Order: sequence, then C-alpha cells, then structure tokens
Amino acid sequence: MLGFEQIDRANLADVGGKGVHLGELSRIDGVRVPDGFCVTTEAFGQIMAAAPSIDGLLDRLAQAGPDDRETVRALSAEIREVIEGVTMPGELIDAVSERLDEQVPYAVRSSATAEDLPTASFAGQQDSYLNVVGKTEVLLHIRRCWASLFTERAVTYRRHNGFDHRAVRMGVVVQKMVFPEAAGILFTADPVTSNRKIATVEAAWGLGEALVSGHVNGDVYTVRDDQVLTTALGTKRLAVHAVPGGGTRETPIEPERQTLPTLTGEQAVGLVRLGRRLEAHFGGPQDIEWCLVDGDFHVVQSRPITTLFPIPETADDGNHVYLSVGHQQMMTDAMKPLGLSFWQLTTPRPMHEAGGRLFVDVAPQLATPSGRDAILGNAGKSDPLIRDALQTVLDRGDFIPSLPDPETPPSAAPEPEPMPTDPAIVAELIAQNQASVETLRREIEPLSGPALLDFIVGDLAELRRLLFDRRSFQAIMASMDTTWWLNDHLEQWLGEKNAADVLTQSVPHNVTSEMGLALLDVADVIRPHAEVVAFLQGISDDEDFLDELAGLDGGQEARDAIQAYLDQYGMRCAGEIDITRTRWTERPATLVPTLLGNVKNFEPGAGKRRFEQGLEEANRKEQDVLTRLRGLPDGEAKAEETKRMIDRVRTFAGYREYPKYGMISRYFVYKQALLREAGRLLDDGVLHAPDDIFYLRFEELQEVVRSGKADHDLIQERREAFRTYETLTPPRVLTSDGEAITGDYRRDDAPPGALVGLPVSAGTVEGRARVITDIADADLEAGDILVTAFTDPSWTPLFVGVDGLVTEVGGLMTHGAVIAREYGLPAVVGVDRATRLIRDGQRIRVNGTDGYIEFLD
Repeated sequence: MLGFEQIDRANLADVGGKGVHLGELSRIDGVRVPDGFCVTTEAFGQIMAAAPSIDGLLDRLAQAGPDDRETVRALSAEIREVIEGVTMPGELIDAVSERLDEQVPYAVRSSATAEDLPTASFAGQQDSYLNVVGKTEVLLHIRRCWASLFTERAVTYRRHNGFDHRAVRMGVVVQKMVFPEAAGILFTADPVTSNRKIATVEAAWGLGEALVSGHVNGDVYTVRDDQVLTTALGTKRLAVHAVPGGGTRETPIEPERQTLPTLTGEQAVGLVRLGRRLEAHFGGPQDIEWCLVDGDFHVVQSRPITTLFPIPETADDGNHVYLSVGHQQMMTDAMKPLGLSFWQLTTPRPMHEAGGRLFVDVAPQLATPSGRDAILGNAGKSDPLIRDALQTVLDRGDFIPSLPDPETPPSAAPEPEPMPTDPAIVAELIAQNQASVETLRREIEPLSGPALLDFIVGDLAELRRLLFDRRSFQAIMASMDTTWWLNDHLEQWLGEKNAADVLTQSVPHNVTSEMGLALLDVADVIRPHAEVVAFLQGISDDEDFLDELAGLDGGQEARDAIQAYLDQYGMRCAGEIDITRTRWTERPATLVPTLLGNVKNFEPGAGKRRFEQGLEEANRKEQDVLTRLRGLPDGEAKAEETKRMIDRVRTFAGYREYPKYGMISRYFVYKQALLREAGRLLDDGVLHAPDDIFYLRFEELQEVVRSGKADHDLIQERREAFRTYETLTPPRVLTSDGEAITGDYRRDDAPPGALVGLPVSAGTVEGRARVITDIADADLEAGDILVTAFTDPSWTPLFVGVDGLVTEVGGLMTHGAVIAREYGLPAVVGVDRATRLIRDGQRIRVNGTDGYIEFLD
C-alpha cells in the first residue's frame, strides 16, 4: 500500500499512471485532491501468480489474429473470471482494511502501468467504481479493477498500440468520495483545433459520470487569456448522484435548472487558471477531471492529452505559421531522426521538426505584401487547402503583423534567357546525374569509419549541386510554366479544362512512368511459367525469395527479370525521402502483389501498348486543339503559339521526375554504406542493433563512429517517440499556438454529398474503390480506383492497373498528379479524409476534370 503522499513520478511501475498523477497532484500547493491510497502492482502480481491458468490464456490471446474479435472477447472474459475468483492474501486484506473507514464512501479506480502516459492515455479502457461503502465491497471492487485490465476494449487498445499484455500491470486507487454540486472535464488545449492557448471546460450537475458517459450534454466554456470566449449551455436533463449505502443512480433535473449555467464565468476562468498550473507542473496539455464542492474545485484526475500534434520548438515567443514539408513531398508519415537530418542536409531552407515531421515557417513572408502574394499564389496553384488555411490565419488580422515591403528591394540576378526547347538538354542533364552516381558508388565502396562519414558530408554538396542546378531548375519550370499556360489559354480560347492532361501523356524521359511500365514487362516474363506464379503467390511479405526461384521451371528467367528491375528501380520505396525506409531491393516481396496483379490483369506486351496508346491520344489531342484554334479569330497565331508550347511541355515534362530519382539513387548508396558501418559497430559492441543508427541524427552518428560510444538510452527514447509519432496525422498548416488548420475548398459546384478535391488529371471514371495504405497489400482488379493517403513515385507500378486515383494529399504538379496525367487516369487529390470516408469495395465516380468524387452505392 502507498498513500498519495508517498507517491511521485518514480512510482509508475508501483501504482500505475492514474496513481502516479494523483500522487503528484496531491503534492502541488493549493490543489485540492480527495485523500486516498493505492494498492500496488505487486499485489496484482501476486494475484496473477496465484492463478497459473492465466499463462496459457495469455498465450492464446497473443496468438489471436488482429481481426479475430470473437476469440479476443471469449479469452478476455475467461481471464477476468479467473482473476475475480482468486482469493486475496490475508495480509493484503489486512493492509487495505487498516486504511479504510467503514462509514466513508470511496471511489475504487483502475490504474494500469500503461495508462495516462504521454503517448497513450488508455482513458476509459479499464473500470472504475464510485460510492463504494464498506470493507467487503471495497475488496470486491479491487478485484474487479484488476480483472478490468482484460476487458475486451482494453485488450484491443493494447494490441493496437503495441503493448504486451504481460508487461502491463494494474494498481488500484482507493480514494475518498466527494459529492459535488457540479463536475466535469477541463482540456487545457482545445481538443478540436489543438490550440494550446484556448482551454475548454465541460460541466454538468452532480457527479461527472453523466457527462463522461455521454448521457447528458453539458455546458461548454472556452477560455483564453482569462476571458470566456464562448459559452454554450446544454440541456442537462439528468445528473448522477450517490445513493446512501453505496452505488450511484441517475436522477432527473428540475426543468427550471436544466438550462441554467453550471458555472459562472469567473468560476470557469478560475478553473482554467488551475489547469494552467497543472499543465506547467506536468509539462504539457492536460485532460483534467474536476468537482465543485462548496465553492472549491477538487481535482480527481489529470492525464496528458495524447492526440495533439506537437509544436515546433523556437527560440522566441513570437507567432509562427508552419507549412508541412511532407504534404509538398507526398510523404506525410513520421520520419526517423537520421531521415530527418538527411533531408535537412539536402535542402538549403531552414526547417523545424515536430512529431517526426518537417515544417517551414512562413510567417516572415506572410507579413509583407509581396511575400504574401507569392506564397498564396504558389499555394493556390499547388494545394488550395494550404492557401485557404493560410488565408484563414491572415483574415484574423492580429496573428501576423502587416509590414511594408522593403523600400529598396534586394538586388537580384538578371533573369536568365529562356531555355531553348531542345531535347538534348534533358539527355545531357540525365547523363550528368547518372555519371555522378556511378562515381559515388565507386568511390564510397572502400571507405569506413570517420572517413566514410566525412566523404558523405562532401558528397552531399554534389547532391545539392545536381538537385539545385540552374539548368535543371529551368527545365522543370519550363514544364510547369507551359502546363499552366496551356491550361489557362486553352480554357480561355476553347472552353476546355485541363487540356494539358492529355497533351502530356507518354512524354519521353519520364523515369517514374517508365518504372510502372517496366514492371508490366517483368510480368510478361513470369506469366508463361505456372510454377513461378504459384510460388510467388505463396511467399510472405518479408521473405527473401529470389534465390529460390532458380530451381523452378522458368525461375532463372523470372529471377533475372526481377533482379534487372531492382537494379534499375530497387532504390525506391514508399516514403523514400526518409533514407531509413526499407527499399525494394532490401525487401523485394513488397513488389510481388503488384507484379501478380499485372500477370493476372494484363495481356503480353501491355507496357509497350500502354505507352503507344498514350502517345496516340496526345497526338490526336494536339491535332484537335490546333484545328479548333485555327477556326478562331487570329487563329493561326494562336495555333502557332500553342504548338510551340506543346512541343516545349513534351520536351521537358518527363524530366520533372528525374532529379528526385537521382537524389533517391544517391540516398540508397549512402544507406548501404552506413549499414555496413552499423554492422562494424555492432560487431564492436557499440550498437545493440544495426537500425540503432536510424534513431541518431547524422551529426550524432558521426560522433558515435569517431568515439566508439553510443547513448543507448537516447536511442531507446527515440524509438518509443517514433512509435507515438506514427499514430499522429500532421496538419497542412500549424501555428505556434498549436492550432491545426485544415483549410476548405469553398466550392459549391459539386453534386450534393460529393467529396471535393483538387482536379489534377481530366476525365471521369466509375469503378470499385480500393482503399490501400500499404503498397505491399495491393490486390487490384481491372477497373479498380486506387484510394490512398498519398502517392510518391514508389506507387507508380500500381497506376498501370487502375482506372482512377484519389488521394488525401497532393497538388497539381506533385508526382502522383504528373503520372496520373501521363497514364491518362482521372485523378482527384487533396480529398480530406478520403481513406476514412470511402469504404473499400464501394462503387464511386471520380470526376478528374472538376475535382469531386460521388458515391454510387
């Protein structure tokens, strides 16, 4: 037994999360916490040891499939029954009895070691009981709290969050009851917008149980800077009150009191001030349960709010507006520290980290008219949701200061001459990049130790030189500018939207679209060999299968084709801007579902035919556009100018994809060398696992290599943090107040009930939605529509097997949009929550011309 006064943060393993927080709360001057004690997890361990049958039940629970709810339900119930039936040791009964007053009612509350943590709240997953009176009842409810560690909802929550059932132990809080006139919840950060400066108070009459359980709509107050911003009064028709002798019951509220405010404005402000003190003590936003007793607030729980996206750290208290880098790079997943640092070493723009993602602060640019126009203009072309989110911040008027443009603009280099429309330029740029990567492979091979890390630092300068080469940038901008010119002018002249979508099909030198077509060629090699196909159908997701192919009929040919594909494209993978992500070459089985889909859904020669069909459609579109233009006033001039632009966009559009391919090729060479170095460090006992290096920033890895010493506590801390970051969804726009702003399309031209997005590839298609979040799970049929969160180049092999594309993230010139246009797939991107609002298997209509998705069933 431990009294609250004996408990602090060091006792998590002894009393669980709730117990630790109550102990901490009771130590804060001026915070009223009802007195109590904790039955420690050691007692729970004794109970578990006294029931040997539980071990076998836990084994079976661990083996249950992730979707086997019936087995989980049955095993959970059996474990609870065993625990509730165990006889408590006499010394434990005596210890609890000594702490109890038979006449005093208590709350008996579960407190698991994996509960109320900064990374997982487990709120409501275990049971608590109110107004428990008498030793016999308290002991009974302690056993029920132990058993509630294995409620179906708690077991499912642990499985989802990666907690081992055996590693979690249960303490029990026994706390004197208070009988409030009102109770509720205080969030010290707005739970909807995540704004850290706005607190939300929910309040209802009686015990807080009616509010927490959702039986009443309480009053809601929002408070900022000691001022009540809004008050929304609920209709509080009932309250939960204690029953004499034990238990609680719902009682109706008199009609005249149902709409009376539960708190005064002064009380709401005072409660938030109390919450700010707790927030400062615990080091982060809190979810606080409170009671109002005789005019004083009592705190009965305070736990971290685990759903908020972190705020980038800054050295000042000014206002900042952060744009998500991941939304621009089509990779919104969390990145490991080595991946974050490599990306920051690659790009010259200063970036901020939060939640395993990178952000750019655009507040300084938004403050001036010219900077504001440039950012809003670019965002409007690439991602209207970002533009609207930024405009929302600006419209508030007081968050970003309004500063004049500099009187003397900074001197700028003269505008370069426009790049001539010459295909030789693209061929030369590609050849330079290829030669540089080959030189890198040759020179890095013999290096190890500090010399290797120093070499990579030097080669990153070469990577940046190629990535930001002036001519390379001109070629990319030539493609983008002409695309916008064609779309704008052909809509103005011919009334045709997104005409460039068809005109840019099957352009030369597009390494990403070529990658998708090349996998069709691999399927052609495999398709005739039934034994090979059957073998591939039986491999597991992480299996290294290539060497086994050689013994099958046609297997050597199939192996050679797959290996040749990997030699060309194996450095790619989902989320490839994170150098730590597993590449196709490292796990070839990732490609097998798509490869088998190609074998099943396509005829031989599909890759070549697909390219030729796109080329024919582009040529037909060109002739159609030029013919129609010539029939207009001044038509010959319009047609001549348009022809020049079509030639220009087809010359440079394919190159748009190459710089990233070159960068990822380089990243993979770095990664292979660093993993060899990690193996050496592992052999020397410096590292515990090869992937420890992924949880170090590059400069930290340099120091580890030089010193032969690693901070294993830091590596473990970052592993745990990364698991938390993976569960978070990054916002497009985030303010320094913590507010996540989603933005809106503000359109009224879509059919009722349709999902609105950004049209990036023209055309309309109907089909079965396949909601896929991992390319390794792809099981596509002809005519399917791919629905996913985001697509980087690694998703391109799937594009050849679908008829349409819907993504949550994307812009007009991002990779998925470019390839969708090249393949002629109707596509809508930037569809908020598409993977949750569209059901897998549901029939939908994708309108890639006007930018919306309709549900057909």
